[in-house]
Amino acid sequence: MKNNLFKITVVLFLVSLYGCKKDIQQTITPTRKTENSIHYAKGLSIYKYDGYSILKVSNPWPNATKDYTYILQQKNGMIPDSLKQYTTISVPIKSLVATSTTHIPSLEMLGVENTLIGFPHTEYISSEKIRKRIEAGKVRELGVNQNLNTEVIIDIAPDVIIGYGIDNNNPTLDNLQKSGLKVLLNGDWNEQSPLGKAEWIKFFGALYGLEDKANNLFTSIEKDYNSTLELAKKATTKPTVMAGALYENQWYLPQGNSWGSLFIAQAGGNYIWGETTGTGSLSLPFEVVLEKGKTAAFWIGPGQFTSLKEMFESNSHYGQFDAFKNKNVYSFSTKKGNTGGIIYYELAPNRPDLVLKDVLKILHPELLPEHQLFFFEKLK
Repeated sequence: MKNNLFKITVVLFLVSLYGCKKDIQQTITPTRKTENSIHYAKGLSIYKYDGYSILKVSNPWPNATKDYTYILQQKNGMIPDSLKQYTTISVPIKSLVATSTTHIPSLEMLGVENTLIGFPHTEYISSEKIRKRIEAGKVRELGVNQNLNTEVIIDIAPDVIIGYGIDNNNPTLDNLQKSGLKVLLNGDWNEQSPLGKAEWIKFFGALYGLEDKANNLFTSIEKDYNSTLELAKKATTKPTVMAGALYENQWYLPQGNSWGSLFIAQAGGNYIWGETTGTGSLSLPFEVVLEKGKTAAFWIGPGQFTSLKEMFESNSHYGQFDAFKNKNVYSFSTKKGNTGGIIYYELAPNRPDLVLKDVLKILHPELLPEHQLFFFEKLK
């Protein structure tokens, strides 16, 4: 009888133990995994599970060899032990520090601009809503991006710091992490495709629990961008385009695989350095540019110049180009925020649909008769 009682007790214990383990396993095993919700951005992946999401940044700077994984934990969400080695952020976040003006439009589009509490070089921000917060003292000045004021950041204690790097060396961000603050790298600037850059709004959507809103905003931009691409196919001509300007006796202009070059090609233009490789800038002698670009029909992006007079006074040789003579020079440098920040640098990565419309309007105005240039302006 005792032996039977003992056996029954052991069986019940094992059943009970197995049941507990099963319950625990069900609690922490990833379930309802979604497919990666990112389609264009090469350096971003987001996977959604019950109670948390996994956010991966794989290319935060050129030739990066390390991936960065972040766990976005919802209230009461259970994180598997296998993921506890990664930085975990409780979402939705309530406050953040941003470090690039390209982060600003996503906050404003999502309606969470009031959560920004710190930024380096606040004078570069053009957003009118955030400028009001800066003037009201609600956004702290943090100095220089590569040398942030750590004392101020620790004092304001943001839920997260959105950083970016140009290489694997940013001791300021490392020190902030060692101080217990949460740092997430954002690689929007390193995306090469226009829609890839714009899709990083989903990065912020995940942080704020606004995934649906971010997806809807991006889908609208994507649809508008693609419809403009289709419209550009109706162009019957392919005008030649030059770009850039002189700086210290060298002419700097976009390489053939750059963002600017891509927009020109997609808008039905023939960028005369479009066959070059690379995504940065070419540095050429004036004579080389004059020989190849003298007869170009359009000049898009003449450096920081804001008028033809300013260009000619800077260097009278600009007057030798047909685009200058015919006043077909277009710049985005004329449109600035109240403190001098160029709106294009801040907003264009989020709104490639507007950039493409602008370039199509410049090169083929008959295809977009109602469109008013948003970023660009014809220099007078």
